Amino acid sequence: MSAVTAAFADADRIDRNRHQIRRWLGLVLFTLFVLVLVGGATRLTDSGLSITEWKPIHGVIPPLTEAEWQEEFALYQRIPQYEQINKGMTVHEFKTIFWWEWAHRLIARSIGFVFAVPLVFFWLSGRIERRLRWPLAGLLALGGFQGFIGWWMVTSGLAERVSVSQYRLAAHLVIACLIFAGTVWVMRALSPHSDDPAPTATSRRWAAAIAFMALFQIYLGALVAGLDAGLSYNTWPLMDGALVPGGLFVQQPWWINLFENPKAVQFVHRIGAYVLFALVLVHMVSSIRAAPETTHARRSVLLFGLVCLQAAIGILTLIWQVPLGWALAHQGGALVVLGFAVAHWRGFVGEYPR
Repeated sequence: MSAVTAAFADADRIDRNRHQIRRWLGLVLFTLFVLVLVGGATRLTDSGLSITEWKPIHGVIPPLTEAEWQEEFALYQRIPQYEQINKGMTVHEFKTIFWWEWAHRLIARSIGFVFAVPLVFFWLSGRIERRLRWPLAGLLALGGFQGFIGWWMVTSGLAERVSVSQYRLAAHLVIACLIFAGTVWVMRALSPHSDDPAPTATSRRWAAAIAFMALFQIYLGALVAGLDAGLSYNTWPLMDGALVPGGLFVQQPWWINLFENPKAVQFVHRIGAYVLFALVLVHMVSSIRAAPETTHARRSVLLFGLVCLQAAIGILTLIWQVPLGWALAHQGGALVVLGFAVAHWRGFVGEYPR
């Protein structure tokens, strides 16, 4: 076999391997997306504290008999959420919140297998390029750490609170989004890229700023969810009758309002949305002006459209006082924006060389 023929055969093998790995990572992304949505529903239905013990293995099996349901319900009756909010709840009503949390934990466990088993297979069969091994192993390790963070979050609501800590909720969601974003980054790096040059010298930095701002906006949204701040002020564009409402810094020290004052937390989340909108708008306009025919410019237009749609969903969710379906659409939209922003940023970096 000539050197040229061998080179073509090697390139063809790498392309086949990358195609298989992209399909696997696509499945991982879909499972992560479902996991985050079910987690959002668990939070919105106040179901996250319905399972008061962490049983990584045995917990896969739900209660199967009436006696087991009574035992699980008795554990829930010991925590403050039952005593202060759900006292008098029947076992039948308890089952509704139990199944949300059980489904969330089951999907979280399942994603470990969805990620780990193919990773081991691809690794041992030599399909994973050397440069990918540690990034993928790091994502797997971060997923394991996320399981610990999830239980750490739940424990914050078992003793003195009637809901989980907004700080721990935000940490839990951000780590999930980091795993999602990291998976998108690797998957995009294995995909064919356009040869179009960047529209401007700063396009890549703008794309990076947009991706980081999308992640930060998700963090702010988690604080809103943790404090139920979305249920407090349900008008737009005014909030409490003003563009800049009063009472933003009534707690001391002043900075604690940014994390614990529902009015301040919702206001900052709104400001974050405006900042993200402005970043995407400026990036799109500059890209179109400089090089309207490039793939990068067309992606910037699509990204702007996604952000506008996400903003519209967020406004409707707020005005309609956070109905479950719209709230989940808003959370899912945030993941879509984040994923596309990361892929757009990666598009300026280029694919991994063969």
